[in-house]
Amino acid sequence: MPTRKVKARQVKIDNSPQWQKSSYCGTNACVEVAQTSDAVLVRDSKNPQNAPLAFTTDEWSAFLQGVQAGEFTQK
Repeated sequence: MPTRKVKARQVKIDNSPQWQKSSYCGTNACVEVAQTSDAVLVRDSKNPQNAPLAFTTDEWSAFLQGVQAGEFTQK
């Protein structure tokens, strides 16, 4: 059976998450959110070099439902 020679080359794949900041953020002291294929990431915009928090999509959905239900408002 003949063999083929394949020349390997390096390909840069940009897997950097696309960070989004709230439109309500008027300063640089906000949180940023990014979606990956298997997690939702949250980071401090003042310290983007720090490791972000990672949540499953189910955890993030539960959080958003709580926000919409007003569970996190100050009384």
